[in-house]
Amino acid sequence: MKSSAGEEPPDAGAQTGKSTRRPRPDWLKVRLPTGPTYANLKRLVHQENLHTVCQDARCPNIGECWGAGTATFMILGDVCTRACKFCAVKTGLPPDYDLDEPRRVAAAIRDLNLRYAVITSVDRDDLKDGGAFVFSETIRLTRELIAGIRIEVLIPDFRGDRQALQIVVRARPDVLAHNVETVPRLYPVARAGSRYRRSVELLRQAKSMDRSLRTKSSIMLGLGENNDELLEVMRDLREAEVDILTLGQYLQPTQDHLPVARFYTPADFAALRETGLSFGFSYVESGPLVRSSYHAERVETLLP
Repeated sequence: MKSSAGEEPPDAGAQTGKSTRRPRPDWLKVRLPTGPTYANLKRLVHQENLHTVCQDARCPNIGECWGAGTATFMILGDVCTRACKFCAVKTGLPPDYDLDEPRRVAAAIRDLNLRYAVITSVDRDDLKDGGAFVFSETIRLTRELIAGIRIEVLIPDFRGDRQALQIVVRARPDVLAHNVETVPRLYPVARAGSRYRRSVELLRQAKSMDRSLRTKSSIMLGLGENNDELLEVMRDLREAEVDILTLGQYLQPTQDHLPVARFYTPADFAALRETGLSFGFSYVESGPLVRSSYHAERVETLLP
């Protein structure tokens, strides 16, 4: 596939050093976050010593989402044990996790008067269960505080540990998400420490553990994938009975991260949404600024 400028996109897999960030097209420019709702949520997150993927991963939608009173809470601290070359979250050896964190997250969700909550985490390969118990506790305490709350969890791969996955599934989230992020060929450079087949198998296992569970995954575009590779990932996800797919543009967080190989246009994303629906996904969110949790509440109509 050719880029919107007409040139063939470079292979991101060959580019691992520092690079100059390409200027963003107009459709990727966003307003600076402002407004009282944004300020209130920022204050609450700071006051309760919480983390959000919105801040830590430098999400471009923070102004829109926080301005609307929604956020994706990130549990198990803010230090990840993996060093994915597309992600702005800090990496290293995390400190012991905070046992009171699930209660504080549940209280923040209540105080924000949310009806749909998204909870994710850093990778915690230093923990025997990968943090599955903390996910479970956060779900349990949130349900105890808020009647009728819908909960989506975006989980790590738990290194393929089926028992850890079961701990989360048994807590009965409404949506269980795990992102494959990119095509298999780019895993060695983009997702060191992760395995494509392991991620797809986790999604397959989650559905087999609870047939009523809605599963979800996300793909970043613009890392150097080609169209055939992208379609193959869609096929793999549907064969694993994934219900919901999100597609968004990769944006290089810093010069130390992988460069953008291609900027997809809004028309490209619209076409890919139709392709995803033709594969049989129940819902596809596709756009330049789409991230895994973007407009997550829109899937409520799919839930029992």
